Amino acid sequence: MKRIFIPLMVITIVFSSCEKIVFKPDQASSDPLTNFDYLWEELDKKYSYFELKNLDWNKARDYYRSRLNANSTEEELFDVLAAMIDTLRDDHSNLFSPFNVSSYNIAIRKPANFNWRTLNEYYMPNMWSTGVFSHDFLDSGRVGYIRYGSFMSEFTEEQMDFLLKRYKDTKGIIFDVRENGGGSVFNVPKILKRFTQTEVTAGYFITRNGPAHSDFSERENFIVTPYDGIKYLNKVVVLCDRGSYSATTLFSLATKAFPNMVLMGDTTGGGGGLPNGGQLPNGWTYRFSVSQLLDLNGKNFAEDGVPPDIQVSFNGNDLTRDEILERAIAEIK
Repeated sequence: MKRIFIPLMVITIVFSSCEKIVFKPDQASSDPLTNFDYLWEELDKKYSYFELKNLDWNKARDYYRSRLNANSTEEELFDVLAAMIDTLRDDHSNLFSPFNVSSYNIAIRKPANFNWRTLNEYYMPNMWSTGVFSHDFLDSGRVGYIRYGSFMSEFTEEQMDFLLKRYKDTKGIIFDVRENGGGSVFNVPKILKRFTQTEVTAGYFITRNGPAHSDFSERENFIVTPYDGIKYLNKVVVLCDRGSYSATTLFSLATKAFPNMVLMGDTTGGGGGLPNGGQLPNGWTYRFSVSQLLDLNGKNFAEDGVPPDIQVSFNGNDLTRDEILERAIAEIK
């Protein structure tokens, strides 16, 4: 097994902010069937989750191609291609045209488990803001709370220093990544390295690398090295939900390798497969998952979501309470 400190796909085939990479096709064409065949074949050669999701890609080709002909409009072509992509059940698989963008929208397929108004009004009305982090004390100063809303949001080591200094005397920290849709995977180890004194192997990546749906590279280790500076080693409860996607799924999976971290809330939205993309003959662009994320036992549940260590739901009937937050406080106490 090879050994890396950040996922190699981020550097070699994937962009860190989960956006599309564009490659020009071999030949320009506006023909609907030509564009359909091009996208179907690209997915067939490179998509990473056909077997895990038990998808019959040949059946999908026959069904969706029959809905097109040489006279199909651009809007009709987009609808058919988007519908075919949606059968992958993957928010890292999208079609981009000048007039629309396709998305599976995993987060809205399960109940919401986060309400910002509840948190701000009933728990921390004077919450601090340090860069991209919202934070404050809970439970009479015995618990620290830090919210990180998006892995797209950059932060400095000085800001992390400030947070960990402020909560250094607490029994534990609640780190909230509910409704965090992902972003830069580089920010995952940048946070995790603050919660360990030793090097941690937190998971593995494999990349689709051959014509068969089962063709993958050797495992690449995802390793977190401890920060040479201010760290926090008491208990950390990480809050997640179905809106925790992409880099947040990687972050959630990695917490399971840290003895002082507990994952709480709902199963994440998935998105463990890092995306790569290209351009159709008509100029539209696309992306889809080309890798898989595995836990330390080699199990791949990251695409269907990482299950929490402690399952708790937010009851939207009483917006004065955040049951997940209260359970996290109890866990630390």
